[in-house]
Amino acid sequence: MPQQDRRAGDDAPVTPSQTSFFDDAPAAGLPPRRKGKTIPAAEHPAALRQLGAAMPPHVYLGTSSWAFSGWNGIVYGAKASESLLSREGLPAYSSHPLLNSVSLDRTFYAPLTAEQYAHYARQVPSGFRFVVKAPNLITDAVLRDDRGAPTGPNPSFLDPVLATDHFVAPCLEGLGDKAGPLVFQFSPLPPEVLADPAGWVARLSAFLAALPPLPASRGREAPFYAVEFRDPQVVTPRMMKMLAQRDARYCVAIHARMPPAARQMRAVEATGPGPLVVRWSLLAGQRYEAAKAKFFPFDKIQAEDPETRRVLAEAACAARAAGQPAWIIANNKAEGSAPLTLELLAKEIVPRMAGAG
Repeated sequence: MPQQDRRAGDDAPVTPSQTSFFDDAPAAGLPPRRKGKTIPAAEHPAALRQLGAAMPPHVYLGTSSWAFSGWNGIVYGAKASESLLSREGLPAYSSHPLLNSVSLDRTFYAPLTAEQYAHYARQVPSGFRFVVKAPNLITDAVLRDDRGAPTGPNPSFLDPVLATDHFVAPCLEGLGDKAGPLVFQFSPLPPEVLADPAGWVARLSAFLAALPPLPASRGREAPFYAVEFRDPQVVTPRMMKMLAQRDARYCVAIHARMPPAARQMRAVEATGPGPLVVRWSLLAGQRYEAAKAKFFPFDKIQAEDPETRRVLAEAACAARAAGQPAWIIANNKAEGSAPLTLELLAKEIVPRMAGAG
């Protein structure tokens, strides 16, 4: 299956369409040490270990990937190249007191085999749950050139056979019970799709129905599907009703193209009870490459977003109170350093949980 370009056109203009919700009106037991060079974990202070111990079960915090050399002293205990961290860094990452999940973002650019997934699963302890992104060859309606510009329609868009064979099946086989949300992140849709909102909902519904059943109602113990959008106008009551009928979840996308987290929680509520899935990707008002350049090497908080942290802490507590699991994945481009963002978030979650009894 050919690989699409990495850029998904996140900065493309948005074409208005149907009225949307956003219109104003330490984990236990690391696996045995692998032969070869190992990456030591950072020496985590007692206060951080205590914070991790106080986090409730089934609240999963993780980052978008883990291969960042700037995390030396935060996650890792020694300097290492990003290529080495990518191959061997997960045991150290998963020994961090707060990090019991991670997003496999590389799968967005090209499919992985079952053995590649299994390699990752072997590096983390039981109870760790991955978030996995579907390949963009399935979720991008257009093919793109090296600069991310559309070059024509994508014949593989929403192909359930390709999605099953090249994404769902190998993911489930390789990760097993360590698979969590399987996220279909839809790049900005072309005008012809946005112009037919009812048709888009029907098409996505048919796609989800054709996949192997993975109901979100079993999300505490099994993987399930979630969908993420880059076009706020498609997040409508009709779309949320369809997701509820398909037992899939709306993934909150905290991104420059999307409304603030507080407004997106209205869509989460409209899908009814179920797991919370959040991907905190990009600081409001920023472009991806600009944020990357500004925040590199991702070793400190540089642009605090306390309002988003407050909203996400409340949402995680609400999910927990309802007996539902919650995943919150943070990107370095959110505040400057994803592990430190999650530490600040945990400091808001724990007292709220304690106050709720």
